[in-house]
Amino acid sequence: MEVVNEDWETVRTVLEGDTAAYALIIDRHQAHVATIVGAHVPPQYVSEVAHETFVRAYRSLASYAPKKPFKHWLTTIALRSCTDFWRSHYRKKESPLCDFSDNSTQWLEAVRFAESEREFERLSQAREAKDILNLVLDSLPPLDRMVLVMTQLEEYSSQEAAELLGISSANVKVRAFRAKRTLKKLLKKYGIEGA
Repeated sequence: MEVVNEDWETVRTVLEGDTAAYALIIDRHQAHVATIVGAHVPPQYVSEVAHETFVRAYRSLASYAPKKPFKHWLTTIALRSCTDFWRSHYRKKESPLCDFSDNSTQWLEAVRFAESEREFERLSQAREAKDILNLVLDSLPPLDRMVLVMTQLEEYSSQEAAELLGISSANVKVRAFRAKRTLKKLLKKYGIEGA
């Protein structure tokens, strides 16, 4: 069954030769793609990966079948762009996976030896906590990282994550379990208990 909507009409227009109409799709979905990409890649790469998402979507427009909403199709492309970013980033790493910067190591040590809850709360401001989480998440294989973020932070069900990532629900569950176990070990290693 074909889903008739504004996006499908725009896609048809682009496929019929009016390539300038693609700007309407970008305008309509730019914030959505930026939100997805922003949840999965470091802030300095969000615009680059979001741009890559729209380039890939444009190249694949002929394959879009309006059985599901265009936004869903575009979400899948955005997630695959994020996965590819991490695969590329993972291959380029020159330092060991657990090699934190001096500032991050100092922060971890301060948290580890904090004498009071008040001191811990002061050190655990949202920005610093997010930085540490991203550093630890960087140690995970790309697909495991995406599965963990989607199922734990973005609260997608295993089935939804599987559909968007193009893998089985069982594979999502196994990867999420494995990633959580690895994350706990890393956080425990640096003295962050209860993770």
